[in-house]
Amino acid sequence: MAADDSLHSTLYQTTATAKSKLSFMPSQMFPQRSHLSGGGCSWMQDDSAFYDNVATNGRTRGPLHSVFPTTPAQVSSVNDLYEFICKGPLISKTNLTPEKVSESIDKWLLYGSQLCRLFQLNELFLTEPQKVRIYHYYIPVFLWCEQEISHHNSMFQEGDDIPPLVIGFSAPQGCGKTTLVFALDFLFRMTGRNSATISIDDFYLTAEDQAKLRDSNPGNALLEFRGNAGSHDLSLSIETLTALGKLTKEGMKIKLPRYDKSAYNGRGDRADPSTWPEVEGPLTVVLFEGWMLGFKPLPAEAVKAVDLQLETVNKNLEAYYDAWDRFINSWIVIKIQDPSCVYQWRLQAEIAMRADGKPGMSDEEVMDFVSRYLPAYKAYLPTLYSKGPNGSNPEHLLVVEIDEGRNPILGN
Repeated sequence: MAADDSLHSTLYQTTATAKSKLSFMPSQMFPQRSHLSGGGCSWMQDDSAFYDNVATNGRTRGPLHSVFPTTPAQVSSVNDLYEFICKGPLISKTNLTPEKVSESIDKWLLYGSQLCRLFQLNELFLTEPQKVRIYHYYIPVFLWCEQEISHHNSMFQEGDDIPPLVIGFSAPQGCGKTTLVFALDFLFRMTGRNSATISIDDFYLTAEDQAKLRDSNPGNALLEFRGNAGSHDLSLSIETLTALGKLTKEGMKIKLPRYDKSAYNGRGDRADPSTWPEVEGPLTVVLFEGWMLGFKPLPAEAVKAVDLQLETVNKNLEAYYDAWDRFINSWIVIKIQDPSCVYQWRLQAEIAMRADGKPGMSDEEVMDFVSRYLPAYKAYLPTLYSKGPNGSNPEHLLVVEIDEGRNPILGN
């Protein structure tokens, strides 16, 4: 039998194995349309909106937007899918090889099928970008996370209380990190691992304290509203991340803070603690995401050359390593080619919301909103990309470079 025929036969058999596993997946693993506001359509489908409000561990997100062509490309065989997977730009970056993919193809089929169900897609008729997003992005990143968890657990002796692995996701706004974390959180739960998600947004100052920050920095547009370093409650960050690290046994519980961005006509305020979601141990992994995670303070002259208003923000940033970055064991950095993409992505989201008859910022308001973040991107992203996040270990860092369509590319 030829090598290709033998491989095809093996992959065909593993398809049946993976499919048989699907019948045992509990239906409650998948969000029901009736539980979702809006149209309930996938961000991968024609109108590019995924779950107008995605709830992950009690956090309401959304809407999430992207642009995809609508012509379906039928998956003709498992062998074709195997070859497609092996061409992915993250295969080598995630320590995978064609041989490893072949050996674990049943996992790829299972995870792909479940993600298609999660995002309400027909797995036999995926567009090319949909296949890329699932098989070149989400699944490889999940398998990398599994490797990191295995390494983390191996550092402890049998019988030890193993703290959860904290994976930090540093990625600009609008680049798809929320959907990535949502998919990973789902896959962790699907495979029997207890996970928790937290965002730097959850640590914003209360509306009252944000007003005090604004008043103490008159004329500084970067600190007028929430967002930049200085607008977070670092004590709450330390308290929460420390408590999550101690969730090693059944019955141990904590509540995770959440932020209500709709309060005060969009100015935002911390959500009432009675609405905070509760997580219970033992936790395997914590997914911690944010647009400025891992940013390193720079010499004052360097930030002043970007924007004079950034000097105070840069000073504030000095306290963030102890509040955030030191808790992170492994890092995923989503690298963009041009910070101006943030404006385009945000504009797409707002246009889509307005088209759906929902409140959305005008084009001018989007420009004003993004302009308050761009100085930090221009100042700190070059160091983040060249040297890694603050305090990171290169052996436990995955850099995923994406294009304007939010899909991974080979990059540098």
